[in-house]
Amino acid sequence: MDRRTAKARSTQREEGEEEIVRYLRSPEAIRERCGQLFSWVCEGNSENFACDLTQLGKVADYVIEVIRTEYPNLDIPFHSRWRHFEVGGVRRVANLDPQLVGLSPADKVAAKFDLAIVSVLLDAGAGDKWHYDELETGLRLGRSEGLAVASFRMFCEGNFALNSLPQADAYRLQRLTEAELATGFQANAENPLVGITGRLNLLQKLGKVIVTFPHLFGYHNPRPGNLVNYLLGKSENRQLAATTVLDAILEGLSDIWPGRLEIAGVNLGDVWQHPAINDDGLVPFHKLSQWLTYSLLEPLQELGITITGLDQLTGLPEYRNGGLCVDLGLITVKNPEIFRTSHSVASEIIVEWRALTVILLDLIAATVRDKLGMSSEELPLVKILQGGTWTAGRKIAAELRTGGIPPIQIESDGTVF
Repeated sequence: MDRRTAKARSTQREEGEEEIVRYLRSPEAIRERCGQLFSWVCEGNSENFACDLTQLGKVADYVIEVIRTEYPNLDIPFHSRWRHFEVGGVRRVANLDPQLVGLSPADKVAAKFDLAIVSVLLDAGAGDKWHYDELETGLRLGRSEGLAVASFRMFCEGNFALNSLPQADAYRLQRLTEAELATGFQANAENPLVGITGRLNLLQKLGKVIVTFPHLFGYHNPRPGNLVNYLLGKSENRQLAATTVLDAILEGLSDIWPGRLEIAGVNLGDVWQHPAINDDGLVPFHKLSQWLTYSLLEPLQELGITITGLDQLTGLPEYRNGGLCVDLGLITVKNPEIFRTSHSVASEIIVEWRALTVILLDLIAATVRDKLGMSSEELPLVKILQGGTWTAGRKIAAELRTGGIPPIQIESDGTVF
């Protein structure tokens, strides 16, 4: 083989690998691969789970009941980090606005991007033993809301920026210490926060990777929030596809995820293996990246940007949505031992549970819309998640188990769930 032939084959292989990476980063791939596992489970092949689709109507009715309780007029906001900042009926983000006086509209949104990105990356499950006492309100908060408010207060105090302003910049994130994060989150031996080291590592890696993608995060004073400028440049006629936001997040943040699968040196992120999958055996989810995407849409709307293609993104395969499906019998567990032990995120049990959740969320959403007589434009998936399945999953968990823990326990390092 001469050099030209070898080089051509090498180039073809590299192009093929790049195409696989692009595919695995797409919502289309998430639905296709999860759909394969869903069909495989429904055909009775799984030792772990079965699906009982006769329960779909019951689950939809439960979700609608929760929606009508939370949002009687069906005016449902997006499922995003911004909802958690409002816990207890406190308009915390409005209290941030005075600190942003004098900034241009785009710079204000950049600050909100900084907040959302940092806060979402700190949002993996806190465990049922941790809480945050908010001095400003006297509220004691746990789980996602507690994590949100703790990160919000740290942000407002300038803990993520060298200039101590409500921002986040690459160099301060790189220098953040575990002691600082623990102090900000009031975490200690008596108030343990699951995965605090993993959370710190994510933020430190965030600080490093945004320097390496200046076209996304800025050539001078790189910040997560500078992503807004890139996205504005991608908009056409004041419209921006939701998948464009996800693409930018997956491109810019893929290297922050620890110990993950790689193709051609590219960190795949929230992508896992399962032997029932054809071809390469890989199942993508990109849960935190999609959660982050949902959380960046509202600030973009503040700039007059219309978000298109919302339902191209998938439902979030995490333990509240997945727990709803288990607790109401849509997913049945074949082996009771699954309930008695905790499982690695990479285990076939968790991969199957998450894949089923993605597909079932689409089915639940379609059933909810049908029962309410609403279209996907009127009630997109991101609103059903908020209204919705996530809230319903938490509600049924609280009714069934002390502390509202999920039905299946996951070994979390603070970087996935």
